[in-house]
Amino acid sequence: MDGNGRWAQARGLPRVAGHREGAVAVRTVTRAARQLGLPALTLYAFSMQNWSRPADEVEALMLLLVEFLEKEQQELLTNAIRLNAIGDLARLPARVRERLEAVRLATAGGAAMTLTLALSYGGREELVHAAQVAAASGGPIDEAALEAGLWTRGLPDLDLLIRTSGERRISNFLLWQAAYAELYFTDTHWPSFDERELLTAVADFQARQRRFGLTAEQVAGQGGRE
Repeated sequence: MDGNGRWAQARGLPRVAGHREGAVAVRTVTRAARQLGLPALTLYAFSMQNWSRPADEVEALMLLLVEFLEKEQQELLTNAIRLNAIGDLARLPARVRERLEAVRLATAGGAAMTLTLALSYGGREELVHAAQVAAASGGPIDEAALEAGLWTRGLPDLDLLIRTSGERRISNFLLWQAAYAELYFTDTHWPSFDERELLTAVADFQARQRRFGLTAEQVAGQGGRE
């Protein structure tokens, strides 16, 4: 969810104002994803590398996270959305972990959609963790063993990865999971990413042919796009 700071700076506002508006976009996009019937939505909220940002900005982000969790719990419950979180969660401040766990427990029965927040997350760090889990198991270190150690275990395969704010990279996000994902890049800053933007990205995804290593003719023989 990139571009909060640039959105604010373009309007002569402090960066925290962009983060606050970005939280509004989270609500908007989550509602739209639920209405579309998407089974899972994962949002890159705070990366492992974001800990290196100025301390006052990190503190503001943590306060906004707690505020978001408190405000959105009822809406998650109303819409049968289960909250999930991935990353090195132990690094989060205690007040954030406590509120996060409370909302996770309260929404555990949500069966319509899973909303996952990637917090203190890094794709390389996740792969190291998965390798350590696999090695400690004493069994063979194969694809299944690594997937069992991923923070995303239990979530459906990643189909579409959206990157906002004109960046053309995935910045250490879901590296393993993105192997066959479709990538969509938009110049729109995250605070301006709304339902229309999401629908445009999904429509673009639906127009693509996903081959997974096969030829176009083979895919056509299986019934077209998957």
